[in-house]
Formats: sequence, structure tokens, C-alpha cells
Amino acid sequence: MTATVIRMLGRGLCVFIPLLLVSVNCLPGGIPAGDDIIKNVGIGLSGGIAAGGGIIKNVGIGIPGGIAVGGGIIKNAGIAENIANVGTNYKGVWELFSLNSGVSAMHLILLPTTNNALMFDATIWKVSKLKLPGPPCRKVEDTPNGEDCFAHSVLMDYETAAVKPLRLQYDTWCSSGSLDVNGRLVSTGGYNNGSDTVRTLDICPNCGWKEYPGTLGNGRWYATQVTLSDGKFMVFGGRDFPTYEFVPPEGKRNAKNQVIPFKFLVETHDPVENNLYPFIYLNTDGNLFVFANNRSILLDPRTNQVVHEFPVLPNGARNYPASGSSCMLPIVLQPNEKRPVIPAEVLVCGGAPHDAFTLADLNRPKVFPPANMECARIDINNRGPVNWRIMNMPSPRILGDALVLPTGDVLLINGAKSGSAGWDDARDPNMTPVLYRVAGAGPEFTELNPTTIPRMYHSTSAVLPDGKILIAGSNTNPTYMDVALFPTETRVEKFSPHYFDPALDHFRTEILFDKSGKKVKYGKRFEVVVRGGDQNLDMTKLQVNIYYPPFTTHGISMNQRLVSLGIYDVKKGGAPDTSVIGLQAPPNGNIAPPGYYMLFVVYNGVPCRRAMWAQFKK
Repeated sequence: MTATVIRMLGRGLCVFIPLLLVSVNCLPGGIPAGDDIIKNVGIGLSGGIAAGGGIIKNVGIGIPGGIAVGGGIIKNAGIAENIANVGTNYKGVWELFSLNSGVSAMHLILLPTTNNALMFDATIWKVSKLKLPGPPCRKVEDTPNGEDCFAHSVLMDYETAAVKPLRLQYDTWCSSGSLDVNGRLVSTGGYNNGSDTVRTLDICPNCGWKEYPGTLGNGRWYATQVTLSDGKFMVFGGRDFPTYEFVPPEGKRNAKNQVIPFKFLVETHDPVENNLYPFIYLNTDGNLFVFANNRSILLDPRTNQVVHEFPVLPNGARNYPASGSSCMLPIVLQPNEKRPVIPAEVLVCGGAPHDAFTLADLNRPKVFPPANMECARIDINNRGPVNWRIMNMPSPRILGDALVLPTGDVLLINGAKSGSAGWDDARDPNMTPVLYRVAGAGPEFTELNPTTIPRMYHSTSAVLPDGKILIAGSNTNPTYMDVALFPTETRVEKFSPHYFDPALDHFRTEILFDKSGKKVKYGKRFEVVVRGGDQNLDMTKLQVNIYYPPFTTHGISMNQRLVSLGIYDVKKGGAPDTSVIGLQAPPNGNIAPPGYYMLFVVYNGVPCRRAMWAQFKK
């Protein structure tokens, strides 16, 4: 078990899904149990007991972090203060949120301080399920009357499902994006006239897209955009361009000599690519972790030098069109953080054989090889002889998403079990979300309740401020089609994960926004005031996590990041049933790039009723 995992246990990252009714109390150290039997526990476990198939007997104190998902049984636990008797193995609930989002959400991102999720697809189809409210229509050459009067971008209110169409002129098909320090979306690339375009969308009520064609030095179709520690952006790769460049300031353009050749993308290019939409994360040391196909490196963005290469991840390809999914695992901070290196790990899940696209797209008849059913994680700050730790998921998955939940665990959702990315190139929808428990031993994966709607190629998802998951999109067809094996999907769902077990509701705190710090400088102390949870909120059962909302498309969640803040004290508030949590902001932009984050208070593994948007910057 790595030091990172131990620290996560110390902050109570295990989630509440026990299989047996137990009475437990707070235990401060964390015992992971697989198939073993652990007897006579007389000390505390602040992270709870991560029980797989194991049995833990005679627990003398309690388990504030909860009982992690698995088949474990806890016997003879001592009566514990402020811990619920939980008797359900809750698998979550699905709801149909909207019958028509207007566009099929190929791209999805939440916009800070609003209730809006931005969804958009591509202009190339010249059709959607929503007309623009009036002129002007988009001018196109090969359409009757030379106009496209359909919306290709919408804002959806994720509380009411109300939809507002936004006008686009330049094609966003398979583009990239991320939020700037003020919460504005900066999106890069796309197809055809959109490939070298940079576009922005602010968060004001009546804002629309601003588009700047010709901004980028290379076309960026299936490229990845990453946010740096100073809030600047880089964009990597794209079809036919194994290069990268810094995104220029608004209104400026990159010259060809500002494009940097990237040999790594040449080396990782298969005959059918398998290195588009590379997985890229800002490491806690300021370097960039770049994963393409089956290889990964650390790149110094200040010198453009590769400073380290990690071992090859075996058993197939993981990037488009082999389209696995990935996330950076939670970054766990301490109060008064002084460590020279903050631990960081990356998770990569699913994917396909190297020849999957050839078999599914180019062969006749089509052949749909089984997707990869492995997840692998690696310590990206270890420059020594480190290997990938490979685990088996309950089922194979391609075209899915890996979302970091408010608790710090990972939800694997959407996708298929066979085939490849591409038009009509996948089969066997994987409709069962899987919870990956980041910390603990024993069984690490738990299947949750399935949806009834296939979410295949071009499906997306997002974590909402209330902790639910928004699920949208899916289009395996080269236009909008209602009659197809997998019709173009404009229905939108919400999934309530395991921590919405009604038996756990009394652990759900409420942040008092008007009494809490919302704009915080790096390294500074600040306070968050909450109501509920416990009469005396126990710091050993508490996490405060900040979550950077990702730009999600094609199984990649760009810039997704969860940071668990250092807690230095918890005290009673001035009003009844309130607590004041003393926190320290991340020390710098390497840990948390500047911008807006959803701040979740997690008590006993249960997120608060609604996250607070908080801005962290220099």
C-alpha cells in the first residue's frame, strides 16, 4: 500500500456500502481487509474498514470512514457514537431527467457559479433536435437555401432541464477545452473550418460563443487541452499533427514557428492511430504526465524536454480509437503542507486491442473484438523502477468515462464491451456503472445498478454539485438518426450513486455559502461553515475536497482533478447545529491550477447536499 493510499484512509475515503447492519464508532488508523479475518481490533481506524470478502471481528471502537464496498462482514462491533446502523447494500438510482437536450452531447462541461451544463456536438451534420429561435442561421454552401438553422450547442439548466440554444459558426466536432481562472470556457480545435479555431464562452446570463478562426498554428482535431499552473493552456496532438502549442491570448494568433514538434506522438502512432486524445495531467511537480497508446512520459512544459518515461502498459491500446478512460486520483494534502513532493497517481481503464479499429471499421464483415477489462494505476512522481499496478474490472469497457466522485472514489460509466470508437464500430453496451474504491485492499470494484439507455460512442457525463451524475449523449451514426441499432440519443439521465442511500442522509451536511470563504489565495487559511452531520462534527470523519469540472468527450475528461484539503481544526459554530471547518488552500497552481472548483464537505463518506463554487488562485 502506498503512502498516498494510507493518507487517503486517514481522511476517510472509504465509502458507505456495507452488506450487514452494524453498529460502529470511530476507529483512527484504517485496516484494509481482503479475504482475511482480522480479530480483536482495539485501536481506531479513521479511514474505516475496507472489507472485501473478509470478516472483521470484535471491533472495540468505531469506524468513522465507513465500510467500503465489498462483501465484507463486521462482527461484534462496539456500539459507536454518531454512527448509523446501515443495513443496505445500496447500488444507486437512475432517473430520466430530460427527454430532449436538443443536441446529442458529444462534449459536456459544467460552467461555474451557474446551474448550467454546456453541451455541444458538431456543425457538420447541419441538423439536430432543436431549431435556433430565429435568424441569423449559419451560412453553409451545400444545404438548401445555403443555411443551417439548427442549434449545435445548448446550455442545459441541470436543476430544471430548461435548454437555451447557442449559435456556432465554426465546427466543434471532436474538439477540446477547459475553464480559465474566471470560469470562462476556452475551447480549441475541431473539424474543417473549426480545426484551428479558438472559441470562448463566458458565464454571464446572456453570453454567447466568441470564435477566433486561424488562431492555432496547426489544426487540432481529436486533440487534448491541458491547464498549466499559471492558468495558461497547451493543446496536444490531433489528427495528422504530432505537435503541441500554447494557446495564445484572446485575439492573438500562433505562427507556424510557435508549434513544437512532439516525437513522442510520432512514436506512439499505430497504423490506425490509437494516440489521439492523449491523457494529459499536470503533475504536482509542474511537469505534464502524457499517456498515448500504451506509453507515458513526463514532459517539462518550461523546457519542452522529456524528463522521464514510464514502463509500457501492456495488453492493447488505450487512446482514440481504442478509447479507454483515465483520471488522476485524488491529491491528498496535509495542513501546513511542507512536503517537497506531493504524491500523485494516474488511473487508466479499459481500451481495446491495437487492431480493433481495423477489425470493426475497415473489415467486411465487421468484427468487434472484446474490449480491455483492466484498470492500471501508477505513481507519476516515482522516477525509480516503478510498474503499473494492474487490476481487473468486472467487465470490459471502451468508450466510457472515469469520473472522480466527491468522495475521491472513481465511477466508471458509459461505453461498450466490444469494438472500437467510430461510426457503428462498437457493440454490447456496458450499461452497468462500476465503483472503483481508490483506497483499501480486497475487492476494489463494485457493480452498481444499470441504466436502460445504451451510452456508446460520443456519450458524456459530469459530476453535479449535489453529487449526482449527469449522463448525456451517444451517437454512433454520422448524422442524427432515430432508426438505427443505436439511435442518436438526446435523452439525459441522472444517476444517484451509492452515497445517496437514504439510511445515510443524516450524515449529509449543508454548506452555509454566505458564511464560507469562496475566493481564496494559494496557501491561505479559510473557513467553511456547515450545518448538520453530527452535533459535534468529528474531524476524523471529515474530508473537504475540491473538484475541478472536466471537459468530457470521447472517454477523456480533460483537467479533471480532485484535491483533498488539509483540515487544521473543527469547532462549533455560533448557530445551533453548525460547525466551522478550518482549512488550508492548496499551496500553488501545480497542485490546483487557478480557477473555480466545486468544494464538497464529505462526512462519513457522504457528500454535502450541495457543493460550493470556490475560486483558488495566486
